[in-house]
Amino acid sequence: MSDTLLLVLDLAGIAVFASTGALVGVRKGLDVFGVMVLALVTGLGGGVLRDVLIGAVPPAALDDWRYLAVPAATSVAVFVFHPTFGRMERQIMVLDAVGLALFCVTGAVKADEAGLGFLASAALGLLTGVGGGLMRDVAAGRVPVIFRGELYATPAFAGALIATLIHHQGYDAWWYALAVGVCLGWRLLALKRGWTAPLPPGIDHG
Repeated sequence: MSDTLLLVLDLAGIAVFASTGALVGVRKGLDVFGVMVLALVTGLGGGVLRDVLIGAVPPAALDDWRYLAVPAATSVAVFVFHPTFGRMERQIMVLDAVGLALFCVTGAVKADEAGLGFLASAALGLLTGVGGGLMRDVAAGRVPVIFRGELYATPAFAGALIATLIHHQGYDAWWYALAVGVCLGWRLLALKRGWTAPLPPGIDHG
């Protein structure tokens, strides 16, 4: 995957995730600084964790101004136009699924480029996809979405596995669309049909 394509996918995923973090901040009644912090955490958290773990320091989020500018600008837009964003709940859920798919792929590719093994690269792809949302929910005092029975992490791991295989075998870049499609399609189907991960039997999950 070319560096330019990787950068574009990274920034697109950051913008999408940052918008979800900013919207959570607005709904929690945070001020503009708090909304911006949640947007930055959501958009950059997973990528920063990945870069630290593979030894790519300083992380790209701190070494390239675009990684900070994109979520900052996104947070301001959501803060100012939050009534509009608030009415786009369904669309934002779809965009979140898109961001998840983009991040699990770029994260897995970067980990494989760093020389990690197959499963380790896929695991870091998963971490890149869910890490920011996990940190957002903890900071906002919510049970993280990946612990609430939603099929979120599983599609991300599947996409990361496929992306790792594609990169490791040196297939053409357009094959990454398969990894993105598997993660995105699985997540959207889970949302549409109400699919959930298995939960302990005999316990009230309401």
